[in-house]
Amino acid sequence: MDQRLNAGIFLRLMAAGTPLLLVVTSNEPRSEALITRALQQGFKDMPEPRTWTCTDGFAGQQDTTDPVRALNWVAAQEGRGVYLFKDLHWFWQDNPYIQRHIKELAGSRRTTGKMLVLLCPVVDIPPALQPLFKVLRHALPDRAEIRSYLQACRDKDGTLGTMIVDDQDLNRLTLAAQGLDLRDIDQALRQGRLAREGGLEQIREALFQDKKQMLARTGIMDFVDNPVDAIQVGGMENLKHWMEKREQAFGATELAAGHNLPKGVLMMGISGCGKSLFVKAIAARWHLPLVRLDMATVYEGTYGSPEGSLRRACVLAEALSPCVLWIDEIEAGISNQGFKSEGGAASRVLGYFLTWMQEKQAPVFVAATANAIELLPAEMLRKGRFDEIFYISLPGLEEREEIFTIHLQRRGFQPGDFSPSMLAHSAKGFSGAEIEQAVASGQFEALAQGRTLVQQDIMEAIGRTVPISVTMAEQIKKIEAWAFKRAVPASRQSGR
Repeated sequence: MDQRLNAGIFLRLMAAGTPLLLVVTSNEPRSEALITRALQQGFKDMPEPRTWTCTDGFAGQQDTTDPVRALNWVAAQEGRGVYLFKDLHWFWQDNPYIQRHIKELAGSRRTTGKMLVLLCPVVDIPPALQPLFKVLRHALPDRAEIRSYLQACRDKDGTLGTMIVDDQDLNRLTLAAQGLDLRDIDQALRQGRLAREGGLEQIREALFQDKKQMLARTGIMDFVDNPVDAIQVGGMENLKHWMEKREQAFGATELAAGHNLPKGVLMMGISGCGKSLFVKAIAARWHLPLVRLDMATVYEGTYGSPEGSLRRACVLAEALSPCVLWIDEIEAGISNQGFKSEGGAASRVLGYFLTWMQEKQAPVFVAATANAIELLPAEMLRKGRFDEIFYISLPGLEEREEIFTIHLQRRGFQPGDFSPSMLAHSAKGFSGAEIEQAVASGQFEALAQGRTLVQQDIMEAIGRTVPISVTMAEQIKKIEAWAFKRAVPASRQSGR
């Protein structure tokens, strides 16, 4: 896993005489401030870092906007020092003069005690220089840093002090801000000051919208608005019991705070039977934000290499933790067939994902769904990757009755005015999605005739439907054969 920049690691590298350091960061001022504070604490006799940009060069030094002259100026300085280069990565790829100067700075005795720190948005080191650099990533701020920043803002600003009244407000705002950079948090605070009548909720809403925008910019992840709760999911009693046992062991409040959060679950089964719905129910029940990762888009390459895109997704999920990371149709990105067609890229994606699942320390609950689990490599399915693998089959009789009841209530009807039991018997072999569509189609026909929904409307919709259990009978038998003794049934009854 990537090594991350913090004050302790930076001071150790400085004390060890590391000449070249590349810091991957999306917030140059924050990284510069961390390095400056670390030097002040650990090397009180050392001057503050000197900063170079392509527009200003080194402050107070003429003719240093050119990167080669800037490197010459650094080499001519006496004594120890840290030199921050913010724009050098734009110039060095095809410039042998810059690469030669950096090599000489790294190996010359005259430069002992000097460190060149390059601040870059991505790792893009020329091949000839790669062995010389130590690379650190300045991750998004963690919960402690965000809380400290918010507390400092509250103490300095009287308006914020009236909004963030106590530690409970501070903790709620900290949780809402996780996954954002400090500059995004500061912008949300400014919006809260302008809209005083909204108070704390206005700031939280601004933070939420910033998160949605941040994930949308990645192109491979999105923030899911999630009003679902477990009560709206029919059946799947074994899966619900699995959640209840963890709540009894660790407490729902502790799970919501990310303490003792399980690694995750893999849910496989027939399309339309509620896998995605139950992922939303998990996030809602444990009061965790839900982030969806699109594996098909990861492999398109539109937003960078597959392994690079997955790395960014995992880093963002950790920054947003505690959260639920929903990987829908995981076999679209990680499969045995992918290994044959994609070659090395698929192997690297699988290797990184498995390593991350094994070693991640952040409370990220991974909820993966799959329609064709037999396509997944064996390494993905072994014990320890996920806490459990559940098979979600077609709903049984009692589950179909419960699903009909849920969808009638959602549309404002009283289940007592209908016969959910008779509807459930008539819809044998239907998936949850097909049951929902039968109720919706029946209501549409009733509205078209200017009257309210009655039982016969739904019965006729059921009669017009050819269920997935008929159209995909062979595939369903194949899935059930694979799941037998390999996965835990999500339901206590089969699709009778």
